[in-house]
Amino acid sequence: MSGIEMKRYSRHDVGLWMRKYDSIVIGGGLLGCFALRSLARYRVRAALFETREDICTGISRANTAIVYAGYDNKPGSLKSAMCVSASQSFQKLCRELGVRYSPCGSLMICFGERGERVLQRKFGNGKSNGVRGLALLSREQVLELEPNLRSDVYSGLYAPDSGTVIPWELGQAAAENALNNGGEILLNSRVAGIQRADGGYCVMTEGARFFTRAVINCAGLSADSVSEMIYAPSVRINRSSGSYYILDTKTRGFIRHVIFHEPEEKGKGLTLVPTVSGNILIGPTESPASDDGFAVSLSDLRQLRKLVCEVIPSLPLEHIIRSFGAIRPNPVAVGSESKSIHDFCIQESASNFISLIGVKTPGLTCADQLGRYTAERVASHLGADINTEFSPIRQAPIQIDKLSSANRKRLVDSDPRYGRIVCRCRGITEGEIISAIRRMPGAVTIDGVKRRTGTCSGRCQGSFCTQRIIELLARELGSDVSGIPKDGAGSYIVRKAGARNGI
Repeated sequence: MSGIEMKRYSRHDVGLWMRKYDSIVIGGGLLGCFALRSLARYRVRAALFETREDICTGISRANTAIVYAGYDNKPGSLKSAMCVSASQSFQKLCRELGVRYSPCGSLMICFGERGERVLQRKFGNGKSNGVRGLALLSREQVLELEPNLRSDVYSGLYAPDSGTVIPWELGQAAAENALNNGGEILLNSRVAGIQRADGGYCVMTEGARFFTRAVINCAGLSADSVSEMIYAPSVRINRSSGSYYILDTKTRGFIRHVIFHEPEEKGKGLTLVPTVSGNILIGPTESPASDDGFAVSLSDLRQLRKLVCEVIPSLPLEHIIRSFGAIRPNPVAVGSESKSIHDFCIQESASNFISLIGVKTPGLTCADQLGRYTAERVASHLGADINTEFSPIRQAPIQIDKLSSANRKRLVDSDPRYGRIVCRCRGITEGEIISAIRRMPGAVTIDGVKRRTGTCSGRCQGSFCTQRIIELLARELGSDVSGIPKDGAGSYIVRKAGARNGI
């Protein structure tokens, strides 16, 4: 129990509980946000506990943003069934949540016979899994779809049901929809311990205890540790890291599909993604995780450049505007730590404790399916009725650059803040930033505004707009500018007046 005193509580202990819930979701990443949204489909009181000051700040903020078609997964597995179903209904989900989605399709390519054998195997998997429109392509057909690839490309595997989405936009939309349907989100609420209680569990944060009849553990990189607060360890998470490059929107249209490169030698190939925002995402690499969290690796970035030269040498790398690092969870069974678990690892007990441990690719694709699965299991255990008032529709925030000239003028006439440009690279206005702060769950950091609006993600990477964003956050939150972090505790940009180094 991680050093926590073992004690069985009664749910009726006077003065013990701040709040009582039917279900608590632990972790505010994509999986947690969709679990809370799915719980709102039932008549249950549900809350999400997130350690950080905002949602989608862990694994969900740094990944490849791909919706996978489902040909990579073993036929008959839960992962393959969920992935195929999710990819075929992803446009509908994004329409419901007011989230941008690009159904661009994917193209897996190779440059030799070994790679072609891999493509043929994946084609067979995809057919067994029910992937729609899957097709093996010749060199000529590949180059017709992607003329900028190296001309001696050998063959390709096309999947029309792949696409790309903005991960944190998806998670925030799910969270907002959950709130609008009666869910609760408690930020800055790190779960320090869980103990069995009469009829459920005592979930403890710093200075508070909560009673819940059920727990859904979506704690990401800490999901194994949360599970071990109640159960003996059976699955552990190993971590790997990856590095990415982002190209400026000047490269928009250079590729038309998500491109997967299967190398002729064993190892990780190149992935290229035409993002929803018009950038090109390059990566990731894969290497053992360091102690520096989301740090990038110089050797990994060099490897990406090398792979680009091998796959698409004319890609204009002079338009790189950013690199970033990601962490990937790899679940392993205790006692066989050298062997990864390849299907979704869902641990479920008869006492209403469900853990999603080490969910990785295609976790983003299947977030809604996994959320529905866990919520259905909890609702069944609790005997909860369907919430007939649940609405899956979330109204998207205003994006000024998507409006017609006439509608933009009407909006600016009614609210002049939508006529004041703050982010020049993306054309984002003061009105959009204020909306991002005021909508729930709202932005409280510079990167929180970035993830909601796209500020600081253009060619200048925030060198022009950061100061104004800090001022707007300080005004809206009633804070001094020195109290506005970039992304989490301690990441302050403005030093308090009179402060000295080290103080």
